[in-house]
Amino acid sequence: MGGYKIVLTSDRTLMSEYGGAIFMGFSACIPKGVIPDWAYFNIFCPSVKVDRRGSPLYTSYGLRKIEAALLDYGFSEEEVAVAHPDYIDRFIGDSTRVIGLSENDPLGIGPATTTFTEILGGEAYMAIKFRELLSNQTLAKYRKNIKVIVGGPGAWQLESESVRNELGIDCVIIGEGEKVVGPLFEKAIRGEEIPSIVYGDVVDVEEMPTIRRPAVCGLVEISRGCGRGCAFCVPTMLKFRCRPLEDILEEVRVTVRGGRNPLLHGEDVLRYGAKGIEANPEAVMKLFKSVLSEPGVTSVSISHFTLSTVVATPRLIENLSSLLGLSKNRWISGQTGIETGSPRMMSIHMRGKCKPFRPEDWPDVVVEAFQILADNNWVPCGTMIVGLPNEEPRDVDYSIELVRNLKSFKSLVVPLFFVAAGSLEDKVRSFKLEDLTLKHSELILECWEHNLRWTPILMNEYFKLSTRNRILCSLMSVIIRYGIGRVLKLIDECRRVYGGDIKAIVEAYRKGAKRMYDETYPIPSTS
Repeated sequence: MGGYKIVLTSDRTLMSEYGGAIFMGFSACIPKGVIPDWAYFNIFCPSVKVDRRGSPLYTSYGLRKIEAALLDYGFSEEEVAVAHPDYIDRFIGDSTRVIGLSENDPLGIGPATTTFTEILGGEAYMAIKFRELLSNQTLAKYRKNIKVIVGGPGAWQLESESVRNELGIDCVIIGEGEKVVGPLFEKAIRGEEIPSIVYGDVVDVEEMPTIRRPAVCGLVEISRGCGRGCAFCVPTMLKFRCRPLEDILEEVRVTVRGGRNPLLHGEDVLRYGAKGIEANPEAVMKLFKSVLSEPGVTSVSISHFTLSTVVATPRLIENLSSLLGLSKNRWISGQTGIETGSPRMMSIHMRGKCKPFRPEDWPDVVVEAFQILADNNWVPCGTMIVGLPNEEPRDVDYSIELVRNLKSFKSLVVPLFFVAAGSLEDKVRSFKLEDLTLKHSELILECWEHNLRWTPILMNEYFKLSTRNRILCSLMSVIIRYGIGRVLKLIDECRRVYGGDIKAIVEAYRKGAKRMYDETYPIPSTS
């Protein structure tokens, strides 16, 4: 009745497994209204199940890490609770002293979110649900005794004092939080003053806590950081560390006990066990074999990989595909960064990304990697950055040409507006709709025509193997197919009527006092 001393939670968009398709989580970046709320939160972003208290059975991996770190520090299970945001009222009371939030994109200014909101208008679900969480009435009732502390991948967005004051945030943890949350939360519980910003220390692999309960989609961290040094990216600036195999397997066991197969997470899963840029195929194979040997594991998924590692170790891809039993209709997918087709842009902003190859080799490396992946039944979900600093028209031409060269490969290529982060955060400004040129528009249209060509095929193959509720699969399929048809018509209109100028069609629709997606997704309401 008195509440928990420490209540950990996240906004509603992070309390979903997106039907087991973790990359569907990008749908939280779209503006509210593109899809009616009833369809979005019931079909695309259904809530995870909760226990009788209202604690989620699965939640974000970052939140699970903080939960484990606090328990390792000495707090008890009776003091620390992870709450689903819809049931947070059950956890807050007179005894509550800290509300800890883990967030990916609290202000809706990440690359994917910025791209969607700049073109479609409106505000993204992530930002809306984050603000709703902070304005919870029960939190407001006990607010004078509670410190609100926010961390997670999107914490950098809250560094501004005016933003924190407006939202009612007492402290932001930027960076890795496991080593700092214990002492920080202890101070807050004692009623002592706490700093408004805490920069988390680099956590050695021996100090990384083991999660006690499963994360969404079975996520298990195998490495942290990247070390390739891309100027615009936060993870690549972090020290590269690989977790000991036994720690990984312990989290796999936690995941299996929770009824999920593991999804191995690292900025480049193919570099597990590497000492530098060069991959260690033996360590990677040992990792996958060990995970597959764990009782209850029937499949293994991955989060990210790097194209240059694929080309440098084609035999590793072949061996992993054989081990995982991949086939034409049983593929594995992961996110990877293409970012540009321009050797000049590679040389300026991300020389480390193409190692052991040269920046001038990058377009060929990308195509060769896609070929190797296609031959071994891997489906890459690539990102392409629009509006890199110092970009010239010829650089965009290289990117357009590269996307066209990827046309025959089963894949997705998602264009993202450049967001000033990493080492460029205070040096340049983010790319906006007003900066969009005809060449940028052509690049975006090429990417989305590529995606819309492959999405129905990928969707059919995924749903055939999915254990997800068949009714929900059917509803999602209907909505996606309808959306594809409408978006293709918009692309056709953009090319025919507006000469391929995305900025012009967006401005025309807005001057007509309606949003682009009012006609694009007129899904009937059930009310």
